[in-house]
Amino acid sequence: MLTIIDKYILKRYLATFSVMLLLFVPIGIVIDVSEKVNRMIENKVPLVEIAWYYLDFIIYFANLLFPIFLFLSVIWFTSKLANNTEIIAILSSGISFTRFLRPYIIGATIVSLTALLMGFFLVPKASEGFKNFRYTYLIGNGREEMRDNTDVYRQISDNEFIYVSNFNPQTQTAFNFVLEKFKGDQLEYKITANRIQWDAKNEYYTLYGYSKRTVGELDDVIESKEVSNAIYTFSLEDLTPTVYVAETLSLLELNSFIEKERAKGSANINTYLVVLYKKYSIPASAFILTIIAVAVSSMKRRGGMGMNLALGILLAFTFVFFDKIFGVLAEKSSIPPLIAVWIPNIVFGALAIYLLRRAKR
Repeated sequence: MLTIIDKYILKRYLATFSVMLLLFVPIGIVIDVSEKVNRMIENKVPLVEIAWYYLDFIIYFANLLFPIFLFLSVIWFTSKLANNTEIIAILSSGISFTRFLRPYIIGATIVSLTALLMGFFLVPKASEGFKNFRYTYLIGNGREEMRDNTDVYRQISDNEFIYVSNFNPQTQTAFNFVLEKFKGDQLEYKITANRIQWDAKNEYYTLYGYSKRTVGELDDVIESKEVSNAIYTFSLEDLTPTVYVAETLSLLELNSFIEKERAKGSANINTYLVVLYKKYSIPASAFILTIIAVAVSSMKRRGGMGMNLALGILLAFTFVFFDKIFGVLAEKSSIPPLIAVWIPNIVFGALAIYLLRRAKR
């Protein structure tokens, strides 16, 4: 049962967080417009697409920076409570510091669940619109940079592997094509071609500079043709999904996509796992950041609210820095993605426990 004090603090928690979002999101839009307006004019972007882009931008931006907004909002209104001696009055009435935290934890639960559901369903759609617009109208070579088209290696079945050095999605052509089929641990045959192109009209692949080497017990059989047609079960476009594809998928779609990419032997599997694990770790950070914010700002300081806000901004950006650094390490190094993604929460969770114990004293 919520008491009057619980309702008062919870109302301030949610209201301040909402106001913080409403204040900073328009600032983000103004900055983005000032940076991109020339490019939009040059590319003659329709106003309707710009409107949809900024709708997606609001959701994407709010989700990206929600830990900072939450942390600063909790520090802001808790510092005001401390400066008005409201916290001293609450604790002097016999309420323990742990009990005082209850409305904060309830507020963190509401924010965390909202962020979790948005990350599962709403944010992926917003990310897709946001990224598509940027790659179509705002980034250098546009759509050419949407895919990682060089040195593509995939496992297309339990015993078949393919490699292409370069893929052109516009012409549906891949270069330096290699297909290897194994029987157990032994190579059964190997197909190579200088170039492979999808023929949409006839629904088959045309291989130029075709060569097939079938491994025999004593002698290998080599077959060569200038041009050869073949039917394969894979799609060239599926071999090179957009670089940000994981960010555009809902939870169930992302899980299914990761399983398929793992079966194909995708080199980007760690990138996709980082996106999956962050859907859980970022909402969980709401509890950790809330506890740290309360512990830091619940007592009066000589510098007043300014000192608390300065310390809060430092801690908030340190958290975001940790999150980005370990996210990159998970993608590029041998650190398991699950551990790398949760390291910021583990480190700041330990800090939260330490600061909470100090605040209780």
